[in-house]
Amino acid sequence: MERIEQLLKAKIPCKETGIEIRHTICDICCPSFHCGIDAYVKDGKVIKIEGTKGHPMNDGLLCTKGLSNREYIYRKDRILTPLKRVGKRGEGKFEPITWDEAYRICGEKLNGWKEKEGADSVMFFGGYTKWFRPWLHRFAFSFGTENYATESSTCFTSGLMAWKIATGRAAKGDMANCGVFLGWAFNPYHSRYLNGKKADAAKARGVKFIIVDPRVTPAVEKLADIHLRPRGGTDGALALAMANILIQNGWIDREYIDKYVYGFDAFARYVSQFNESNLEQLTGVPYEQAVEACRMIHENGPMAINESSAPLAHHKNGMQNYRAIMALSAITGNYDRVGGQQPITHTYIHQASGYETREEEFFESVRPVGGKKPVGAERFPLWYATEGEAQATDLARQILEEKPYPIRAMVALGLNLRMLPDTQQLIRALEKLDFFVDTDLFLTDAAKYADIVLPACSSFERGEFKSYPGGYAVYTNPVIEPLGQSKSDAQILCELAQVMGLEDDLLKSGYENCVRYIIQDLSVTVKQLKANPLPTLVPERRPYVEGAYIRGGMKTKSGKFELDSCLIGDHPEWGLDSLPTYCEPLNQADEKKYPFTLCAGARIPNAIHSRLHEVPWVRSLRPDPTADISLEDGEALEIQDKDDIEIFTEKGSITVKAHPSARVLPGMVHMYHGYREANVNGLLDGNHLDPYSGFPAYRSARCGIRKKGGEQNGINS
Repeated sequence: MERIEQLLKAKIPCKETGIEIRHTICDICCPSFHCGIDAYVKDGKVIKIEGTKGHPMNDGLLCTKGLSNREYIYRKDRILTPLKRVGKRGEGKFEPITWDEAYRICGEKLNGWKEKEGADSVMFFGGYTKWFRPWLHRFAFSFGTENYATESSTCFTSGLMAWKIATGRAAKGDMANCGVFLGWAFNPYHSRYLNGKKADAAKARGVKFIIVDPRVTPAVEKLADIHLRPRGGTDGALALAMANILIQNGWIDREYIDKYVYGFDAFARYVSQFNESNLEQLTGVPYEQAVEACRMIHENGPMAINESSAPLAHHKNGMQNYRAIMALSAITGNYDRVGGQQPITHTYIHQASGYETREEEFFESVRPVGGKKPVGAERFPLWYATEGEAQATDLARQILEEKPYPIRAMVALGLNLRMLPDTQQLIRALEKLDFFVDTDLFLTDAAKYADIVLPACSSFERGEFKSYPGGYAVYTNPVIEPLGQSKSDAQILCELAQVMGLEDDLLKSGYENCVRYIIQDLSVTVKQLKANPLPTLVPERRPYVEGAYIRGGMKTKSGKFELDSCLIGDHPEWGLDSLPTYCEPLNQADEKKYPFTLCAGARIPNAIHSRLHEVPWVRSLRPDPTADISLEDGEALEIQDKDDIEIFTEKGSITVKAHPSARVLPGMVHMYHGYREANVNGLLDGNHLDPYSGFPAYRSARCGIRKKGGEQNGINS
């Protein structure tokens, strides 16, 4: 008996304890990871988790977020049954109902608005996680509308658009074979943590690292040979100045440019204005330091670049800044080469695995024809031209103004109330909707505004198909039964399609059959994948071949890497610049009243959006909403560590703890988002958006800070 108690205490899997190890994946963060997990299960409950050794993504490693999965799936606010609102919107008063009743109400409301005002009067929105997106996308199209939007309206897609405009497909930096790594906003020890291990190995091989970041991050401390510190949102000016330095010194690949680059002469003329006379004034980076970085690039090639789609894109000038950084790989001949930027082919849900599936065909084959353009298409025409879907940053405005047409109902999966700027505007929009159904694991503040809330399950409670880099695929099996009456998001969509009578036999046939359709060109089957607890190598995988894409002609109008975009140039009515031009990032608020630059969303290692703020274990790592400011600003304002301070903008103010730090530039305020009690996105102007992508300027907004004292206007949405 004592031995069994010891085994149980140590959570040893064996016959005596009844503990089993079952394999699943973590889907707390984005689909670029979904690390392998060993779930220790006893009596149908997860009692411990570890990373899966031998898994091609994480090989036994897990970050703080992944390690919190047990606490995450057993959060006290898990939704266990369908709910019907009985109080006011936002009040959080619901009564349990059956799935049949929930589906009936949803079907009647959604089909009713389709019959009354057309399918375009209904919006379909996908938040976190992203695994169900092909199913929601197809559902929206089969329903008859292009009004499909996701949280990628503010994440990732701006960078993808930039690559599509320049080369026709996405690319990634080949850190494993480069001589110099230009780590623009590269912070793998807090975000995309698996790249930290790769960076450590590259550093040990002698790779030179140039880190570009306003903050002194662990990447700066561990890796940087040169640290460039531009003020928030001025990255484009720095990249253009670096391009000018490379051109003026002849540190470019002219033969490569003549063969494969379009618009170089116009680009060279434009970048000449970013030079020793104005670089430091524009960005804060000394010109001599930029020259030193360019010399390092020239002398240590090939060059790989990290361009992060969050910190670089979340500015009014974000996509243009991103394009300016990408241009450095073109003019130095480092695009489509070993050790440089390598074009990748999309496999499945934002993952490039070296083989192709029919994911896009799965939803594009039922795209409706002849309907109205989706939300945001008129305001952000480049977004619609490249993405073909709604831009959610224009959703609240259209609901409230009913222009160019009204939105009456919304189907959302995992909507986060704080994912968009100006939270109060989104609340007003949700209050105006006639019908709103939200699916989630938790009774979030967004779900409290819904008429019907449907309980989703976690990755531990469902099976799903997933692809991984290196040519891998997996189909997981549930490791525990769904909690309560929860169901997988995809199962909910397939069943709702049946109830609503959508003319879509494939969607109505269920998730697994849809996966068979998506992977029908692969020699591995769903049955084979489900039988293997670890990811399987797909025979159809193809290795990278240097130069194959550029030699064959890129998927652009010119067939080349376009520094001067033909797509944009062919549409002067859009009012956008075809070259990667630079503009000042900050909004037009009173500079004297709001002298600081607010960066909302600077990464911390224990959080992902607001999904982990209610998990006690990871919340304990930084229990209070906290803003990082410089030591100089702290001294000037007599603010000490853990003092209460107010961050204020024209929209209002929030109270947080202060953390003066030598890691922060004077004049900048770094604050993480998603806190119910300190919602920094509620301070942001919903119209301070990038005209190219529609992305919000989360990381460059004017603000003021002051030590707490007296009553102030609070934002606690």
